[in-house]
Amino acid sequence: MWQNIKTAFLLALLDGLFLLIGGLIGGRSGLIFAAVIALVMNAITYWNSDRLAIAAARGVAVSPQEAPELHRIVDELCADAGMPKPRVYICDDPSPNAFATGRNPNHAAVCCTSGILNLVTERELRGVLAHELSHVRNRDILTATIAATLALAISFIAQIGQFALFFGNVGGRDSEDGENIFTLLLLVILAPIAAAIIQLAISRAREYQADASGAKLSHDPMALANALRKLEMRTQQVPMQVAPAIAPLYIVNPFGNRRVSFANLFSTHPPLQERIERLERMAAAGV
Repeated sequence: MWQNIKTAFLLALLDGLFLLIGGLIGGRSGLIFAAVIALVMNAITYWNSDRLAIAAARGVAVSPQEAPELHRIVDELCADAGMPKPRVYICDDPSPNAFATGRNPNHAAVCCTSGILNLVTERELRGVLAHELSHVRNRDILTATIAATLALAISFIAQIGQFALFFGNVGGRDSEDGENIFTLLLLVILAPIAAAIIQLAISRAREYQADASGAKLSHDPMALANALRKLEMRTQQVPMQVAPAIAPLYIVNPFGNRRVSFANLFSTHPPLQERIERLERMAAAGV
């Protein structure tokens, strides 16, 4: 529940930042322009999120005959969760990882790397897939898409603000000449950084929630905890070569995970050790 409240608050913060910078640059016209950009970008990303992510990950669809164990686990978890079965993909990559994508449970896909299939046990794979299916059931992909779109739009509007400052055309007709110049200067510099930090905080909150939901779905928190331990060690040795835009989708940071407090602000995932400790507490509580 707390992670859901935190996500809603952070999304509202992104919305507010988006509208603020749009309003300062162009007054009412800036707000309208910002809103139009957000609507267009959200619509494009929303309708194509699964196809774009699978293509970027180089995933290949596999049938039940080609990957019987993988399909069986997905079938069982979907039946327990009461949700439609997503399309199943495998990515030929030695680095162990997995992700789910799609705008809703009826249009979803789950993708595992060959590395994770060769590394974890069946029980651990079940825990990983329960986590990923929880992302789908919680509509985390949509949440992440909206956050990423808003963050990108804020960066785009900030670039426009920089041009407006350079050419001395700030605020349009709705503002007096020179009004809020210093504020806008700070905003166009800091807003993209703030937006990125907020977006990544949302990503981390959804990972915590998917861990908890997945552990409840599989009835085995330690299976996911054990899998995360293996993934942490292996991804440090064999990081993935993927586009940064899809990195937040994966169950662990595909570029490796280092525990540095300040750097955690710019991490797509929470520290793995903290995730493992939370799962261990769930197991001790008999979840």
